[in-house]
Amino acid sequence: MARTDSPDPAAQLASSSVHRRLREQILSGVLAPGDPIPSERDLAEEIGVNRHAVREALKRLQQAGLVRIAQGGATRVRDWHDTAGLELMLDLVEHGAEPPAELIRSALEMRASIGIDAARRCTDRADADTRAVVSELAEVVAAAVEQERGAGVVESYVSLWQGIVGGSGNLAYRLGLNSLNSALDAYPEFGELLVPRDAAVVRQLGKAIGAGNGEAAAEAAKRLLEADIDLAA
Repeated sequence: MARTDSPDPAAQLASSSVHRRLREQILSGVLAPGDPIPSERDLAEEIGVNRHAVREALKRLQQAGLVRIAQGGATRVRDWHDTAGLELMLDLVEHGAEPPAELIRSALEMRASIGIDAARRCTDRADADTRAVVSELAEVVAAAVEQERGAGVVESYVSLWQGIVGGSGNLAYRLGLNSLNSALDAYPEFGELLVPRDAAVVRQLGKAIGAGNGEAAAEAAKRLLEADIDLAA
């Protein structure tokens, strides 16, 4: 019989259950920085899973920067504000039914910072053909805004920023934008508020990038993106 490397679904489910429980306790403050995590044996007995499931869950928490595993000692909670990465944003989104205002504001501020600099760098780094495509995408967005096409505005606006960030040549920006979009996508009703309302500014952004005018592109991006930050108030 051929060997399969497919993970056991039951084991994955058990590990995810432990991971979710501990993650929620850490993010909510029930387990504070410096607190010890119960032993693998105690957790396994309390939750009703095997120790392997607990061990895998703790590894995931360590990779996310939420705990520190010490061989021969207690596993302790870390201050995730200082140790976690951007991927934790998705965990924070899952943690509550309502979007936390601090999280949304932080995401929008980072979105604006990335977008403004990406618009400037796109004009410097992208070739003429790429900048022309971005300019055309901006015209599509502007036309959709004027025609109040709803979902069409959202889709074309996402494509526009993917083109701008891609043209910036900054991989970290692209990965960061992916995480930000995933977090905001968890609240579609909120995401609909982030589409542009001013077609003229969208056209200014596209024309500035097409012409290779970095400062004008950055200014237009600033007008579009920083206006959204107040929505988190």
